[in-house]
Amino acid sequence: MKPARHFRRLPWLLLLALGIAGRSWAHDPGLSTATVKLETNRVEASVVFAGLAAGEIVTLDKDGNGQISKDELSAAALELQKFTPHVLQVKLNGQPVAPTNVACYFDQYDDACLNLSFPCGSYTNLVIRSMWLALMPPGHRQLLSLQNAKGDVLTERILNANADTITVELNPTEAGPPAHVRATSFSDFFVMGVEHIWTGYDHLLFLLGLLIVTRNFGESVKIITCFTIAHSITLAVATLSLVQISSRWVEPLIAASIVYVGIENLLRGDDPKGRWMLTFAFGLIHGFGFASVLKELGVGANGSGIAVPLVSFNLGVEVGQIVIAALVLPVIWKLRTRPVFVARWVPACSALVALLGAYWFVQRVWFSGS
Repeated sequence: MKPARHFRRLPWLLLLALGIAGRSWAHDPGLSTATVKLETNRVEASVVFAGLAAGEIVTLDKDGNGQISKDELSAAALELQKFTPHVLQVKLNGQPVAPTNVACYFDQYDDACLNLSFPCGSYTNLVIRSMWLALMPPGHRQLLSLQNAKGDVLTERILNANADTITVELNPTEAGPPAHVRATSFSDFFVMGVEHIWTGYDHLLFLLGLLIVTRNFGESVKIITCFTIAHSITLAVATLSLVQISSRWVEPLIAASIVYVGIENLLRGDDPKGRWMLTFAFGLIHGFGFASVLKELGVGANGSGIAVPLVSFNLGVEVGQIVIAALVLPVIWKLRTRPVFVARWVPACSALVALLGAYWFVQRVWFSGS
């Protein structure tokens, strides 16, 4: 009786899990960049927030109609400019320096761009603190890139609310690069990749829709391998700027892939043939979604390094994906030994996959806030 009782709870647990995912945006919007350039007599800083992140500070949709017009963005830029002097705190030799010039505007991608200029003389110690991270939602990350006057990247750090400061020790006898700065490491982007797949509810739901109808280990490995190869290809070409597709197209297409998988499960029945080709094709689309994280963090822009972030982030995604599969697949295979699961709950779960994908599709096409 106990196993049967637990089994009857399965659909409610699935509904709860999907309900939580449905209330969450499929990709973490908490990404921003801060580019700090060390000029001869000043420190120039440019901070870029995605529109969703800027909306945590000021109201973007003034009339509440679900769309953000250019006039509303202009009004939001004026409001943000009042806060711009407090975006970054700069200390030279322990003394805070107030910015003399500040500006704010929204670019062609509707991202908020905040520019600050800090006057300076000679100094040997530079401390930069990202003040706005404390105002962002938990998990917001900022890639801070420190550059010399020529635009050469000296170091990069991923900051968050718990680690929002970078300290730079300069050689007093040379105007060269900082002597003691911790660069962004392989592990920083690896952890980001793991976190991204674990909170990427759309990617996970796509895989669930594929794996729930697999009967054996071999089919599961083939699907996961095809998905991995495909999204690794497009993650690389997009990050290297060889192919560029707007997220306004990619995000709805990812949602559409989830709908397709759910419907195909219902129409073709259990264990449809040739799934690896479908997985590879849709995996190419999902790879562009993964690439948006690195692009939003400015990886590859202004001469910043690409190899370490690309390899470590992708490896993190793969490891996170394998961990999820290792936890989910034994449960699926165990449940598939019950005829009632295959006959009733696989179609029910597939229908939920399609419905949630349709919800995301509508949200991203008509209510994306752009």
